[in-house]
Amino acid sequence: MSRIDELLEQVQTAPGPTARAAVDAVRALTEVYGEALARCLDRVDGTVTGRLVEDDLLDHLLVLHDLHPEPPARRAARAVERLRPALRERGGDAELTGVEGRVARVRLRTPGCGSGCGSASTGIEEAVREAVLAVAPELTAVEPVPETASREAAFVPLDALSRRPAPPLGRP
Repeated sequence: MSRIDELLEQVQTAPGPTARAAVDAVRALTEVYGEALARCLDRVDGTVTGRLVEDDLLDHLLVLHDLHPEPPARRAARAVERLRPALRERGGDAELTGVEGRVARVRLRTPGCGSGCGSASTGIEEAVREAVLAVAPELTAVEPVPETASREAAFVPLDALSRRPAPPLGRP
């Protein structure tokens, strides 16, 4: 896919009528292939469609032609779930908390940094952003959600805080 993107960029930036004709031809072919794919989807049941979205190339084509049967939020959640094992191996984690409008909200946990700090946080945030926007280009942004403190307060006995042990009750 990246090779196709490179070639299209070269054609689009080339001057002259031949380059414009090439771009128009690519657009026309894309429309024809999109219509053909839509007709195929009209002729298959949900089971087949479900199997199509499991294939990365077909999934990408369905998104490209605005034919994907799943809403952007479900695709974004799937992208985050795919990343979780690799993030956990590195001591981090990510969780899609929802999609509001055209913005995906993701709770990130990075190794040793709580809700995110430094290059570890930036790397995880960028990986999640790229993964989500690749499968749900209808979304315009991926924003991190601050992690809420959920740890219970630890009980610390009073005598553990004093420099010397407290005398037993009833003795000075």
